[in-house]
Amino acid sequence: MSDGCTYSLFPGGGRPSDETAEWTARVEKIAPLLVQYRDQAEQDRATPPAVIDALREQNIHRMWISRAFGGGQVGVQTGSAVLQALARVDASVAWQMGVQGAIGRMSDYLPEPVAHRLFRESTGLVVGGINPTGQAEPVPGGYRLRGRWSFASGSAHADWLVCAATLQEDDMSHMPLTGPRIRMIFVPKSAARFVDDWFTVGLRGTGSTTYCVDGLVVPEEHTVDGSLLRRPPAHRPSRAYGIAYYDFAPFTTASTALGIAQDALVAFRSLAREKIPARATSPLAASHTVQAGLARAEILMRAGALLLTDAADHATAHGEHGGENLSALIRLAATAVGENTAAAVDTLYDLAGTSSLYTASRLDRCFRDIHTAVKHITLSQTNFEMVGQYLLGGALLIRR
Repeated sequence: MSDGCTYSLFPGGGRPSDETAEWTARVEKIAPLLVQYRDQAEQDRATPPAVIDALREQNIHRMWISRAFGGGQVGVQTGSAVLQALARVDASVAWQMGVQGAIGRMSDYLPEPVAHRLFRESTGLVVGGINPTGQAEPVPGGYRLRGRWSFASGSAHADWLVCAATLQEDDMSHMPLTGPRIRMIFVPKSAARFVDDWFTVGLRGTGSTTYCVDGLVVPEEHTVDGSLLRRPPAHRPSRAYGIAYYDFAPFTTASTALGIAQDALVAFRSLAREKIPARATSPLAASHTVQAGLARAEILMRAGALLLTDAADHATAHGEHGGENLSALIRLAATAVGENTAAAVDTLYDLAGTSSLYTASRLDRCFRDIHTAVKHITLSQTNFEMVGQYLLGGALLIRR
């Protein structure tokens, strides 16, 4: 079993940046607490408050927020390393911090006073639903919001929720060719009604429940025009990153997937050295089939890590002007990470035999968590189709 926060095939591997070393050390500091509570989180289907308090104390929930709003404003690579380190201990915690990191990127699009209120004055999570399953009716000074949103990871510990909603047009003839306009609308958690429906295969501790809002009037300044999220936020002193929202989000899910695969690899190596299969005379590690399978799983994970590192470098260097070429690269990298990590975990799960069947097994949890994680749209196989269409001269769509 691996509860550590480091992963290296070779002990003398490359040295991380000072920033990455500092922030991953914060994870190491609280790792014993995460281990202590992760079984309870699975049973409760939500992370215990003590864990969220520890993350908050280390400011991990604000690591991808502008320093102007109380955040760490760490680099993309550093944030990815933090999520991987968290996922090696508890993927549900990593997922929630990734969701907070992604939705926190809207702080660069919100009016500065509102961003300050949501992210600096408030210490709770700001999470919610970015799939536009709600409706926003324009009213004087704002919008009347109605709708139902699923997969609100971390909502048990939220102060604010984002609600993606389609704008109800009075004159449908003015609807854009791209479809209905979308607003990202931020509401206090107290305004929502929750439905306890998070009964899942994996990532059970995320508490990703459904919530509803019925007729709440929200002021204009607490909203973001969804069309702006495909472009980098406008220049201003408080801006944290010149990277479009939709170019940032895939790093959160892919980083968690990498951490899950890394944990599975460490857990399997320990198991293979100790387990003697039924009616065998030597440990699992002596099998040539096992040796080859482990090596294949290792390189699948590392190939994914290299792809994500390359994409992060491109996002950092070209986020401002990379356009759809950058978006396509990031989507391909994240989807490949999802495919590689799922394949790696599947291989290890199979090689472990009956040892992987029990819920007490780390491989069981890795198997369940990775197959839940890769269902997210940022890791979906449909990205290959959509980017392929773009590479052949078509439009870069999210889905048809």
